[in-house]
Amino acid sequence: MDLFESSRQAFWLLVTGNAELWQIVYVSLRVSLIALVLVAPFAIAAGFVLATVPFRGRRTLIVILQGLLSVPTVVVGLVLYLLLSRQGPFGSLQQLFTQNAMIVGQMIIAFPILVAFTLSAVQGLDLRVQETAVRLGAGRLRSGLTTLREARFGIMTAVFQGFGRIISEVGCALMVGGNIAGFTRNITTAITLETSKGGFAEGIALGMVLLLLAFGVNFGLAFLQGQGGLK
Repeated sequence: MDLFESSRQAFWLLVTGNAELWQIVYVSLRVSLIALVLVAPFAIAAGFVLATVPFRGRRTLIVILQGLLSVPTVVVGLVLYLLLSRQGPFGSLQQLFTQNAMIVGQMIIAFPILVAFTLSAVQGLDLRVQETAVRLGAGRLRSGLTTLREARFGIMTAVFQGFGRIISEVGCALMVGGNIAGFTRNITTAITLETSKGGFAEGIALGMVLLLLAFGVNFGLAFLQGQGGLK
C-alpha cells in the first residue's frame, strides 16, 4: 500500500464530492442524530432523578449504570440481533438490517453515557441551587429545570460525548444494520469493508471525515461553554 498515493486519492474523493462516500456520511449523521434526539430527554431526566431523588436501590442502580458504560457495542448488537431476528420475539416487526434497528442500538449505547454525565453534573452543583428555587416559590418542575440549567455545561458534555460514542461505534451497526450499500452502510462499517478489500483511499477518506467530526464535536463544546472552554 502506498500511503501517500492512497491519502491523495482520499483527499480527491472528498473535494470532488463523491456521491457514494457522502451518502455513507449522510447515513451516519442521520442515524446518530435521530438516536441522540430520541434518547437524550429520557436519559437526562433519569440522570437528574438519580442525582436528586433518594430511593431504595438507588446506589445499586448507579453501579449497574456505570457497568453498562463498558459494555462492548458488539454485545448490544448481538442482543438486538437475537431480539429482531425471525426467531426472536420482535421478528415480526421486520426491522433487522434497517436504519431503525441501528437507531435503537445507538440509543441503547448512548443512554448510560448521557445518564452518567448528567448524574455527575447535577451532583457537582451546590445543593443550595435547588433549595433556593424551592424557597422562592418554584414548583418541583420549575426547580428541576433551574437545576438542569445550572448544570447545562455538564449536560452539553454528556450530549456531545454520547454523539461521539455512537457515531464512531462499529459493532452494533454492523450486527443490526448489515452494512447494506446506500441504506445502512455508515462511516465505520464502510471503513471496515473498504480496508478489508484493499480500498484504502475510501477508508482513509471516511476516516478523515470521522476525525473532522470528532474535532468538530470538541470545538463545538468548547465554543458553547465559552472562552473558558478553550483554556
